Amino acid sequence: MRGMPGVDESKPIWQTMGVFLIPLVLSSFLQSAGATLNSIFLGRMIGVGALAVVSSVFPIVFFLISFLIGIGSGSSVLIGQAKGAGDLARMKAIAGTTLALSLALGIVVAMVGSLATEPILSAMGTPPDILAAATSYARILFVMFPILFVYLSYTTFIRGTGDSATPFYFLVVSTVVSFIVTPALIQGWLGLPRLGINSAAYAGIVAYVVALAALVVYLRLRRHPLAFDREVAGHFTFNWPILKAVVRIGLPTGLQLVLVSLSEIAVISFVNHFGSRATAAYGAVNQVVSYVQFPAISVGIATSIFGAQAIGARRLDRLRGIVRSAIALNYLTMGVLIAIVYAFSWVVLGLFITDTPTLDIAHSLLMITLWSYAIFGNSAVISGIMRSSGTVLWPTLISLVAIWGVEVPVAYLLSRGPLGLNGIWYSYPVAFLCSLTGNFIYYRYFWLRKKISAVLPT
Repeated sequence: MRGMPGVDESKPIWQTMGVFLIPLVLSSFLQSAGATLNSIFLGRMIGVGALAVVSSVFPIVFFLISFLIGIGSGSSVLIGQAKGAGDLARMKAIAGTTLALSLALGIVVAMVGSLATEPILSAMGTPPDILAAATSYARILFVMFPILFVYLSYTTFIRGTGDSATPFYFLVVSTVVSFIVTPALIQGWLGLPRLGINSAAYAGIVAYVVALAALVVYLRLRRHPLAFDREVAGHFTFNWPILKAVVRIGLPTGLQLVLVSLSEIAVISFVNHFGSRATAAYGAVNQVVSYVQFPAISVGIATSIFGAQAIGARRLDRLRGIVRSAIALNYLTMGVLIAIVYAFSWVVLGLFITDTPTLDIAHSLLMITLWSYAIFGNSAVISGIMRSSGTVLWPTLISLVAIWGVEVPVAYLLSRGPLGLNGIWYSYPVAFLCSLTGNFIYYRYFWLRKKISAVLPT
């Protein structure tokens, strides 16, 4: 019986997946903590206006990196399947090609994003009192995109090998650097210039440059299978068969994330209608919700990676067990996190909002939406197992219907009624429930009846 390299089949699936999830969830917390710390620095050291600036820029930045995230998911599936098959040469080829594509995309996105920032922010209805600051902040962020894209791709496909610890180590590095540099630039420590709202953007550039350089050196010293050695560097080009496979799997996910980010742009335009306080509250709620949302996404990522390795190793008998274990871990993790956030919601929101009316708005929004992220996580698990086989079209279509057919229209209609701003937040639970229902129907009655095999390029 052929085993999966890197996976101990002598242990229950839930236990192996749980161990893998620990660094992944900690990474999610660190990502959320890094964004939250920047918001705390900006909100408390500069003011609510600074928080509103960051909040207004986030959807456009996410929009511009969405395609890359999709490509990363495609390469992760292929590397997971190659890992399961024990094909190291194929893993290196996929890694080199993906890095080349990521760098090229990062350069293009940085150029396009810098040119289009102000028109897009204006079209989103960004409040006039923060438009100039938001435009300046976003343009600085775009400078780091080529480095950020390469860094994100590297950490994504390292996880595809079953190694969730290494990306965590270097997320710690980038978070610590950002934590030090942001207040240093706000206050002008050690003679540094005082950069105000833009401090967080400049700190991000420094943090990702340091983290990527340290990651490359560490992988070489540890002789990691995906270290940037001569073999990976030799594939640092556009290998068309690999690119075709990566794009076929990653493009639907990338387009889904682009449309998700466009929906967030639509939603924040609804929020902006209620003024700068509502925009700042929206940003605060997003910060808090990310502590629950990212772990839910992590469970979906783990499902996809474990599923891909099982398919590569031709152990299809493990797929149902992977799904059951992931769903159980999702509700256990989500239940604990949601209960903690609800219990300390005023304290958490108060960390970076001092304005009482803004705090009241944020608390109301959080109470409405937070519980539904357990449903979101369940949907991510079912979608993840299907994506591990290269089945991406239907999960993508289901997600897009839930977002653009349900979330955005419901948010618009309810926000124009007596619920006002609160109506926007009711659209999230409704959309998550629709997505879970659609994914489960396709998984149960169609995907399980398909012939499942690896999709590695030749």
